[in-house]
Amino acid sequence: MAIELKPLNEQVIVITGASSGIGLATAEAAAEAGAKLVLAARSGDTLADIVARLSAAGAEVVHVTADVAEPDAVQEIAQAAVTRFGGIDTWINNAGVSIYGRLDEVPQEDARRLFDVDFWGVVQGSLMALRHMRERGGAIINVGSEVSDAIVPLQGYYSAAKHAVKGFTDALRVEVQEVDKLPIAITLIQPTAVDTPFPQHGKNYMDREPKLPTPMIDPEKVAGAILNAATDPTTETKVGAGAKLNAMLAKLSPTLANKLEAKQTGRQQYDEPPRDPEGTLDKPGEDGQVSGQKRGTGGASNGARPHAR
Repeated sequence: MAIELKPLNEQVIVITGASSGIGLATAEAAAEAGAKLVLAARSGDTLADIVARLSAAGAEVVHVTADVAEPDAVQEIAQAAVTRFGGIDTWINNAGVSIYGRLDEVPQEDARRLFDVDFWGVVQGSLMALRHMRERGGAIINVGSEVSDAIVPLQGYYSAAKHAVKGFTDALRVEVQEVDKLPIAITLIQPTAVDTPFPQHGKNYMDREPKLPTPMIDPEKVAGAILNAATDPTTETKVGAGAKLNAMLAKLSPTLANKLEAKQTGRQQYDEPPRDPEGTLDKPGEDGQVSGQKRGTGGASNGARPHAR
């Protein structure tokens, strides 16, 4: 079944987690391409500033302050798209957060909260988009990770949630495209480590400041892959050499993959105490940054950019 998607300048695009990182980079690129945008995140003040900036540059954009873990909030996002623009062409499930810490040290309520956002937020967004796309078609794009196939220690619950996102996305694709024969493209995006504020946003149970190991790719590269999937149907896209290598090793040589993954433990910490251990798991972050802020030993900034999702 051939699926035809509109060019970006004819699309209405919903982006969750749009107030920073990959979501914000995608919003900026989509606005430049002429798409109409509905931006969602918990960070209402930051979203309002982003909308004002993009609107001043000529974009048609609205925002919804919403926690994707709440079904009613996801309904509000969809309703905003229908009310303002008449429908939805692409829905990008990007919102997510991590927890740094060993699996046996992270409280179960925090792990459940992570799954509510990272997995159930994707589920609820996907099914809401499906409801609105059954007649008109469109694209559902879920942002997974290289750890949808592999894992990373000290972020075990994040890895588990991203595995679940892949399983859900693959099953949804089969039901929608192969069983129901609907003209809806369903894509999983799997980036490697990305230079965003992701580590700073994670809740941290370690005794040191979190980071992700290098090398990292720019968030604009992931945004490009997402928007390509919005116009050119594809099953999945691995972004960055690390994502391709780690997924291949996990499949072909799991024993070697486990040994290499274990070496990432020490590479996920700066040599300094935690700065904000609570992160944004239970509260919105209002930094509005696309990129992170790379820090050296002792927390001194070296002017470069660090990592994230």
